[in-house]
Amino acid sequence: MDLLLAFAITLLAISAVAIRFRISPFFTLVGGAIFYGILTGLPPDQLMSTVIGGLGKIFGLFAIVILSGAVIAKILEEQGQVAEIVSDIKGYVRNRATLTGISAYILALPVACSITAFIILEPVIRNLEKGGQSYKALIYIAAIGSLISFTLIYPTPVTIPLIESLSGDISPLYYDGVAISLSLLLLAGIIILYQRGITGSGMTGNEAPVESREKSFHPRAWAPFFAIILAIPVGSIIGLSVSSLIQVIMLAGALTAIIIASPSARSAGLHQGAKHAGVIIFDICGAGALAAVILESGFAEAALGGITGIIPVLFAPFVFAVLIQTAQGSRVVTAVITAGILAKSQITVEFHPVALILMIVAGSFIFSYVTDPFFWIIRHSTDDGLGTVVRRYTLPLAALGVIIFCVALAFQMLMGSG
Repeated sequence: MDLLLAFAITLLAISAVAIRFRISPFFTLVGGAIFYGILTGLPPDQLMSTVIGGLGKIFGLFAIVILSGAVIAKILEEQGQVAEIVSDIKGYVRNRATLTGISAYILALPVACSITAFIILEPVIRNLEKGGQSYKALIYIAAIGSLISFTLIYPTPVTIPLIESLSGDISPLYYDGVAISLSLLLLAGIIILYQRGITGSGMTGNEAPVESREKSFHPRAWAPFFAIILAIPVGSIIGLSVSSLIQVIMLAGALTAIIIASPSARSAGLHQGAKHAGVIIFDICGAGALAAVILESGFAEAALGGITGIIPVLFAPFVFAVLIQTAQGSRVVTAVITAGILAKSQITVEFHPVALILMIVAGSFIFSYVTDPFFWIIRHSTDDGLGTVVRRYTLPLAALGVIIFCVALAFQMLMGSG
């Protein structure tokens, strides 16, 4: 079968199964990999070997990072330290919308999962705002704020495969210089957008209560963050590569959290963190299997040739990421599959690495609807109807995706292919 047709059928099948049966993405993605391999005529033994190889490669890349992040998150949650972090930030940030956005933005980075950051932050948001429309506005700010940092800033499970596969000679620090500046501007825009929904909530203006404005600092809550930051220069001095450094700094954060935790929090954090991380890791490994089979079939050249025959080459990475994101909903999966396919193609020669990475990130923002697990979590948290969640979550994210793409396009025009 034609590779493009097989790919389109596979994406439709993955979407249909995910929407209809809502089973684990691991099974839909591995099933999709096998289904695609059968459609394209890969020999059975070669197909299964490729699936296993794809699973193993992604596990090696993400296992330490995600497990460490999950353990940090669960230990912070068990000891009530998320509320302490928010309290510390509150001493400097009076505006509740800004406080929520910054807290979600920061928390998503060390816990290595935007959904995890949102879930452990939600009870704190409930204490900031007791129900009503103001509470819902803060929920949307937290969700989108966590996604902005998680999707744009290196190192997270979204950006790691993109940097590993597509950065070329560009330093991750160079990329982050662009990504952090852009992400903060986007976060500010989201806070301003939702600000109107937080007024008239029983507090003076949009400020936090007077009694909560005293500055505080909880060093035990921040310790895993400091360990991660301090491990960066240490790892660089001893000569670790970028990929090794990421594993070391996340281990440093997790070990710090484990060592200083109370015995009960340590036990619960390790148990629940491992359980939560396992679900995430398996889902991402499923994406690795699908990406490996797609690459084995020779799809990269055929796909990009077909796409660029219809649209300008400058739009190809963005459109490709939109298709992958729409089909299965996970931004990490989108990054893994898109990076793997584009890295094997000639398109990397046409783009500056930063512009190429930003285009893929932009595509992952565009259609966050029923295949996106975050969509349903937000609907449950707010009890809003589907139309309201689309208007307050899906459409703002799509707008952010368009803005990121425009920035990437401008960067490409200015910097060229690098």
